[in-house]
Amino acid sequence: MGDQYIRHIELLGFEKRFFPSQHYVYMFLVKWQDLTEKIIYRKFTDIYEFHKTLKEMFPIESGDISAENRIIPHMPAAKWFDGQRSTQNRQSSLAEYCYTLINLPHKISRCSHILNFFKVRPDDLNPPTASHIKKPETFLMPKDSKKNSTDITGPIILQTYRAISDYEKNSSSEMSLKTGDMLDVVEKNESGWWFCQLKNKRGWVPAAYLEPTDGPDESEEQDPNYAGELYVVQKGYTATEEDELTLKEGETIEVIHKLLDGWWVVRKEETTGFYPSMFLQKSGEENAAEKNRLRNRGAPPRRSTIRNAKSIYNQNRKQISQETYRRNSVKYLQSKRKTRGYLQNVPVTIAEINETERSQSKAQPAIPPRPSKDQIMNRCTERTKSKIN
Repeated sequence: MGDQYIRHIELLGFEKRFFPSQHYVYMFLVKWQDLTEKIIYRKFTDIYEFHKTLKEMFPIESGDISAENRIIPHMPAAKWFDGQRSTQNRQSSLAEYCYTLINLPHKISRCSHILNFFKVRPDDLNPPTASHIKKPETFLMPKDSKKNSTDITGPIILQTYRAISDYEKNSSSEMSLKTGDMLDVVEKNESGWWFCQLKNKRGWVPAAYLEPTDGPDESEEQDPNYAGELYVVQKGYTATEEDELTLKEGETIEVIHKLLDGWWVVRKEETTGFYPSMFLQKSGEENAAEKNRLRNRGAPPRRSTIRNAKSIYNQNRKQISQETYRRNSVKYLQSKRKTRGYLQNVPVTIAEINETERSQSKAQPAIPPRPSKDQIMNRCTERTKSKIN
């Protein structure tokens, strides 16, 4: 069997998704050398990061040394999801980009970076959904790409946010901010890093530095879930604030509150505290390349650590203390214990409850062994002798 390579990539259209928050993904049909065909979904931010890395891998072919040597195609125009026409034009540009990419010399078109990017990922097979969220809306490209179809999609309106403080970027993929800057948010990543555009600039910025212009953003956050979701620590972190937790790689914890700035409240036995969500992975899920790239960027700043923050609202954001998180965690587990018929007046700790539930799930009711035929005959003989005597 020969080396793996891609024969053809076709852009089918895009999907508008509503979970975990509203975002857009492009649909590609990827045809491989073994005649298999796979459909994959990629965000524009994914494609943008992929393209930047490809240019770094091949500086000559990307024109960084001499523009006349460039053979790697350009990305679509800098304008983002701001209307029907630009969305339509971007699809055509992306389709042409992929066609040119696959027809480059083999050292580029068959490099591991391209092959890995277009391989099927777990999210391609099972896109994230939620029963209470609207189903994705699919917009297919017209068969005749020369036609300007006006019903491919309607305008896509981005949320506008305002910077509450100055921020200096720490890498080329980030974007610096000045207090009062008005940004359009393209992607809200649960890591706390959001991809934004500011005029002709675009890049990742920490969500903690942004506030919506149409009202406080508490309504966008989920309520605490004291039942907890199991997550595994993928990268250790040492606490720098009193309300943070220090955890090691490989530890299993429970996430009880997911916050927009990427600092989630987690529970380990009887202790709760903030921990960077980008260093966590849901138990049972496979590792994703996108999350690995984000972890290399580092944890975003927390809202509470921002100095000279200038909000346009009179009220501060509502905050829940760690004492409240801990108290409600214990109350939840105690009520759970009572509903299962345990003693109500015995002091309980989170560790004791977990251990009791594990032992109860393993325990089986004792069933007395069935007597053998000989044992039954012996008992009858003994009873007969006792009556005679």
